[in-house]
Amino acid sequence: MLKVKPLEAQDYQLINEAEKVIERNYRYGRHHIGAAVRTKSGQIYSAVHVEANVGRITVCGEAMAMGKAISEGEHDFETIVAVAHPHHDDEKEKCWVVAPCGMCRELISDYGKDTEVILTYNGELVKCHVLELLPEKYRSEFE
Repeated sequence: MLKVKPLEAQDYQLINEAEKVIERNYRYGRHHIGAAVRTKSGQIYSAVHVEANVGRITVCGEAMAMGKAISEGEHDFETIVAVAHPHHDDEKEKCWVVAPCGMCRELISDYGKDTEVILTYNGELVKCHVLELLPEKYRSEFE
């Protein structure tokens, strides 16, 4: 069973930033996921995923947002979230929170082992520690 915590006001602000970046940059077949990461300094960095025709070289929104933060000198992550854009033919009318894929879970934990992740769990928006999503994580000699 996942150990979860309720969201705080600043978490809803983070979701809103992820929604804004994908709403501004949505392109069918190119960008449909937006992500935002809040660093321990309180800065928020948002980005969209970059889709490729060859799926395995697609770069997820979480990786893009973290890379943006790291490029600006921010290396201590607090919370991260990703949202999906409602494609025009979908029944959903607004963005919704999505859980990170397995590769993103690894990446988030590699660069921010204390990072919390916002996701939908049992029908509720909650946050949990990234390692809750990645039990028995692979460790390298650099950790």
